Amino acid sequence: MKNLLYSLSILFVSAMSFSQKIEQTLNAEQVLAIVRQYHPIAKQATIQIKKSEADIIISKSGFEPIFNNYSAKKTVDGKNYYDYNSPEIKIPTWFGIELSGGTERLSGNQYDPSETIGKTSYVGISVPLAKNLLFDKRRAALKQAKVFNSLAINDQKAILNDLLMDAMENYWAWVKAYQIYEVIKQNLVISQKRLDLTKKSFINGERPAIDTVEALTQLQSNEYELNKYWLEFQNAGLSLSAFLWTENDTPFNLPETIIPQSGWQDEKMMSQYSFNLTELVEKAKASHPQLLMYDYKLNSLAIEKRLKKQELLPKIDLRYNQLGKGYDLYQTATTPLLMNNFQYGIKMEVPLALFQGRGEFKKVNLKIQETQLDQNQKRLQIELKVKSYFNELENLKKQIELQTKNYANYEQLVNAEEIRFANGESSLFVINSRQNKALEALEKLIEIKTKYYKTVAALQWSAGLLN
Repeated sequence: MKNLLYSLSILFVSAMSFSQKIEQTLNAEQVLAIVRQYHPIAKQATIQIKKSEADIIISKSGFEPIFNNYSAKKTVDGKNYYDYNSPEIKIPTWFGIELSGGTERLSGNQYDPSETIGKTSYVGISVPLAKNLLFDKRRAALKQAKVFNSLAINDQKAILNDLLMDAMENYWAWVKAYQIYEVIKQNLVISQKRLDLTKKSFINGERPAIDTVEALTQLQSNEYELNKYWLEFQNAGLSLSAFLWTENDTPFNLPETIIPQSGWQDEKMMSQYSFNLTELVEKAKASHPQLLMYDYKLNSLAIEKRLKKQELLPKIDLRYNQLGKGYDLYQTATTPLLMNNFQYGIKMEVPLALFQGRGEFKKVNLKIQETQLDQNQKRLQIELKVKSYFNELENLKKQIELQTKNYANYEQLVNAEEIRFANGESSLFVINSRQNKALEALEKLIEIKTKYYKTVAALQWSAGLLN
């Protein structure tokens, strides 16, 4: 990829530095590779993934051990009321249980009688006995962050799928304009030779003067068409340039000296695509980014539903601390429970009507139903779109076959008319008419072929596979 962009850059500089025409080709596969790697929108999608990974790290903070320390001292008129210091560490666990341990030092003459004077230590546990025991906001935040990370990866595929389709539309418009331009340029050469030959025949008295006017008119008509399609090729190149970026995030203006590859009708990338309708529909149902988006939304809503279900439970929290004199936490922790030196508390909170809990739970269930209906509708839309592009592709195959035969017939008519003209049985006007019809048939054939390849890309895009 770097070599291609480097070659394109060298080509552009060379075209500006030298008068000779330098040509290099560009094919569809190269365009897709450049867009995937360097287009700003593709890079932005990657940034979104990294942001979602950062959110996972943030959500893990709910399970991060925390050290805190509280110090306080009070003196009034030289009297020491109290001097207090209490360092503590808390360790949250996945199951809602929180472990803690710390020490306390209290001295002074005026203090809360429930406090213990001197040096003490404690190890404790805090347990939610109902609400938040099986699930809580910390666990929900981490699970949803992981779902959003998967959603960001999926969104990248969806963005690339659409971006690459836009690039292919512009690429095949560029190819069509150039191929028609080349055909008209070849016809211009033929028209020039025919005009020169007619002039010589007129000078030799073999043809009337009106034939030179007829030949000149045909030449001028081809010159007009050549200028027209040259402009179209230039503008198509500008549109395609919008998708071509370099490694250092600068846009690349496609020089006019870069042209489509000579074997544009035999793109190697086509062999990588699936053209089986049943297989495409199944792949679309299983892995289309727009459908997977609903799966991730449903996963997130399932987490939210589980969290809202906790709101229907009473809040009962138990906290127990095992106490010990001095700073020996090991001795404190090994003291028999509920025998001596302990502290516990139970807090209970029960909304009597559960209005909020019932309302939130009902609301999330409705969101799930709504998302499922949207998913079903999107699944049908995608399936119909795949079938529609498949039908269009099959029809274009037949059109290419018919138009190829049609163009061959017009070519035979031109050749036959030239033989009759050489025998004095036809006129230059008839030859030019035949030639124009053949040219129109060839232009139509090129248009159908480029539309066919664009539809190939559209078929893969409709199945969500163009990424």
